[in-house]
Amino acid sequence: MRLSALSIERPVLATVATLLLMLFGVLSFSRLPVREYPDITFPIVSVLTVYPSADAQLVETDITSVLEDALSGVEGLRTLRSTSREGLSTIGLEFALSRNLDAAANDVRDRVARVQHLLPQGIEAPLVMKEDSESDGIMWLAVISDRHSELDITDFAQRQLKDRLAPLPGVSSVVLDGERRYAMRIWLDPDRLASRLLTVQDVEDALRTQNVSMPTGRIESTQREFSVRMGGGLERPEQFNQLILAYRDGYPVRLQDVGLAEIAAEDERKLVRVNGKPAIGLGIMKQSKANTLETARAVKRTLPSLEALLPEGMQLVTAFDSSIYIERSLHEVYEAVALSVILVVLVVFLFLRSARATLIPTVAIPGSILGTFVLMQATGSSINTITLLGFVLAIGLVVDDAIVVVENVYRRIEQGLSPTEAALEGSREIGFAVISTTLTLAAVFFPIIFLPGIVGRLFSELGIAVAGSVLLSGFIALTLTPAMCARLLSRTVVAGSPSAGSALDSSAWLQWLTRRYRAALETALQWPSSVLLAALASLAVSGLLLWVLPSELAPLEDTGWFAIHVNTPEGSTLDYTDRYAKDTERTAARIPEMDSYYTVVARGWRPTQVTRAVTWVTLKDWSDRDRVQREIVEEVEPALSAIPGASVFALNPPPFNQEDSKTPVQLVVRGPAYDVLDKIMTQVRHDTVNHPALVNIESDLDLNKPELRVDINRDKAADLGIPVETIGRTLEVFLGGRKASMFMREGKEYPVIIQTQPHHRGTKSDIDRLHVRGTQGDLIPLSNLVSLSETVAPKQLNHYEKLRAATISAGVGPGSTLSQSVESLEQIIRTHLPPGASISYAGETKEFKESSGNLHFTFVLALLVVYLILAAQFESFRHPITVLVSVPPALAGALLALLLFRGTLNIYSEIGLMILIGLVTKNAILIVEFANQLRQDGRPTQVAIVEAAALRLRPIIMTTMSTILAALPLAMATGAGAAGRWHIGLVVINGLMLSTLLTLFLVPLIYTMLAELRWRGPVRQVKETDRPEVVALKPTQS
Repeated sequence: MRLSALSIERPVLATVATLLLMLFGVLSFSRLPVREYPDITFPIVSVLTVYPSADAQLVETDITSVLEDALSGVEGLRTLRSTSREGLSTIGLEFALSRNLDAAANDVRDRVARVQHLLPQGIEAPLVMKEDSESDGIMWLAVISDRHSELDITDFAQRQLKDRLAPLPGVSSVVLDGERRYAMRIWLDPDRLASRLLTVQDVEDALRTQNVSMPTGRIESTQREFSVRMGGGLERPEQFNQLILAYRDGYPVRLQDVGLAEIAAEDERKLVRVNGKPAIGLGIMKQSKANTLETARAVKRTLPSLEALLPEGMQLVTAFDSSIYIERSLHEVYEAVALSVILVVLVVFLFLRSARATLIPTVAIPGSILGTFVLMQATGSSINTITLLGFVLAIGLVVDDAIVVVENVYRRIEQGLSPTEAALEGSREIGFAVISTTLTLAAVFFPIIFLPGIVGRLFSELGIAVAGSVLLSGFIALTLTPAMCARLLSRTVVAGSPSAGSALDSSAWLQWLTRRYRAALETALQWPSSVLLAALASLAVSGLLLWVLPSELAPLEDTGWFAIHVNTPEGSTLDYTDRYAKDTERTAARIPEMDSYYTVVARGWRPTQVTRAVTWVTLKDWSDRDRVQREIVEEVEPALSAIPGASVFALNPPPFNQEDSKTPVQLVVRGPAYDVLDKIMTQVRHDTVNHPALVNIESDLDLNKPELRVDINRDKAADLGIPVETIGRTLEVFLGGRKASMFMREGKEYPVIIQTQPHHRGTKSDIDRLHVRGTQGDLIPLSNLVSLSETVAPKQLNHYEKLRAATISAGVGPGSTLSQSVESLEQIIRTHLPPGASISYAGETKEFKESSGNLHFTFVLALLVVYLILAAQFESFRHPITVLVSVPPALAGALLALLLFRGTLNIYSEIGLMILIGLVTKNAILIVEFANQLRQDGRPTQVAIVEAAALRLRPIIMTTMSTILAALPLAMATGAGAAGRWHIGLVVINGLMLSTLLTLFLVPLIYTMLAELRWRGPVRQVKETDRPEVVALKPTQS
């Protein structure tokens, strides 16, 4: 080839070209972002609207439906979901991967602003956040102290810590968990109020009118000027207690006569503990498109400065950190890359037995890998576990082309040519095969650009890494490799007399193997039925295993932590839920591998859900424990499931940083009415009891939340001149608490909240103590105006794509896979699905379903693209068939290995299968191309194919060994992220071994058969006189 000839003539030019690739690659590598996975997080924008004291149905009709109508047409919207529950509307908008998060958030804000005038008065302004409102945070810090109160800790965290963490890059918000915010609590006694003829409105009016501080102007004279401010604001509890509410019989009635003012927590309906100790948590919520690793690193860099601010007696600890797994997983892959390089160089040296000869293909590794970083930076890729796994496999591939060139140059040297002549002739002969194999492997990843969603993003970055490395290795094999061969290799053959050994025939076994292979191939050509039978068997096995092998989105990884969830029945109190949370803490403390645990009771955004709790259990380092996370969870799960009175279960983190509080199996049922959906959910829960493939079955639709209904006698209230609003405000103050005004403390404003004392609102009969004032000024017992009845109400009302919906979720049963569990649950649901109802997928199930269909299409498309490219290269529609017959054996070997070692079809194993298409065709291309050259020289078809296969055996074995050894660290992976690496390594190694074995016989046979279709000549046995002399080589001196 001209490029090779130019490189041999000008070796400095070839060297400089490779050095420039390496130089710019190093610069690009330093600028590439580092993350766990490619950017596969869908942009998510959440809209939260607080509607104090409103029930779920009112929130649904007055807020959620109004906002959904406005938001449904936002550009790039993928999924629209909403939840309406008591006091809160939550709308989640998931956008396409290509949608810019900031632009999407701005569009959402604009549309919310357009309809804000349609929303009811009394709500808090809708809050638009660039995060998933249901996410748990990537990191939790905790402040603990034995000397400071929770009020002081909360105030310090709010003033000093939160404001320093919130501006960090990637942080969307910092959430205080278990907080106890300062408030002036006005505890009222309804009996004492009534005895002094006072009502709630009297107290509220006094606080509003007497607790004021305002500017009143200024005094100006000819010389001086004074600003005037009226200092009427109350700041201390004793000042509030002395506040005069009214006069009775000439005596003042003060606040302390009807209640008590004290500084206390604004809300105490949430608990946080670290290793059983009370704490205040700070949750780091990342933006939905932010890099988890970079965000966590920014937080960790800030920690020393935060610790320096802590008062004596306070301690800031990291209670939970999901980035530790990412760090370790990347570290493990870096180690796999290094080990692969060592193994590949070692196998090359063992075959060549010369340091100088080994250097030639070894140079392709840094040249092609580093050069690929330039392409990655140009395409916006990142350094992540997927691209690094691609590099592990690429290390075995990038030396292949150089090995093939070196082997062919050696063959020419042994025939008597000088190193320079051999380099010119050898690179010319093998150049087309190098280009064909390089383009074929790169072509495998071309169809990936058509893949949408998570799988498309994963595969595209992998394709850039692998295809870029292979393309650059092909360039180096045709430029620098011939130039180095001409300079570093020496003559090993003297005037046609064979030497005793060869650098390529590193031992007698390879010569023996070549002779035995030639004889076996000649026999196979005489008895083609056995080879064809093996090929057909591999095709049948592949099809059968693709059908029967269990599948899932991704294998379960040992992330170093898991979560224990507690869901108590609706109507449960905070104390009731906390008792179960303490049970989970005791379970966590008994785990030998436990390092720490972090518990939150009453999870969720305000108003908090007191029926939910979670304990995050962090395990010891991977090197410090013998059991993996899955085994630990399987051990504790039975004990947790047996706890009566609540739903308690352990949950492993889902793949690809998805929401970890949701079980993997999620199906959404949409229907015309909630009572219809509730009936479906009840039937499904009944049918899934003790189902082997399903555990922890739950539904988010619960229409049986206990509720005390207050019905107002409107006619009677109107006769007495009492507005309905007054009755509602009275109930709100006594039962829920109401902010009346603000007070100052250390330069900051805090709320003044009036509410009845806790022991006066423990039963429904306490409402009888409340009074309102009529038009005549007399007090009217509230019991005369309202009637009470116990009923049930929805806990929350859900919409999916604006339709009423219920999501039923479940965990994967022991010994089952995600595909089996999803199929089982879907079949059960469909048996109870009435007309007008439909099923959709959510969460991990949705991604799994989308990825499965897309991958099957892409696999077929990849085969078609490879076929067409090979047809163009060979200028034949027959030779590509010969090459592609090596694919079914590869699939059979890979799938059989998955079956034997209990693997699954998942994204990682399917990545391996895609790469196998390119890998196994390389060997076939070498044989076919060399056979074509021999036929062009006049050799008969059978002679040409046998000779080509025998001469290509050595480079095929070398390239196959290098690829297998490069993948060996993946197949032997342990520690963080090992499951995914293990699947790729298992597929590549076993598929390549079986395919190589069969390809050496199947490709020559198919080549001959296709030739016979054209020439109709008989298959004849190859005679000794047809064989060209094979000359052995001596090892070169290093």
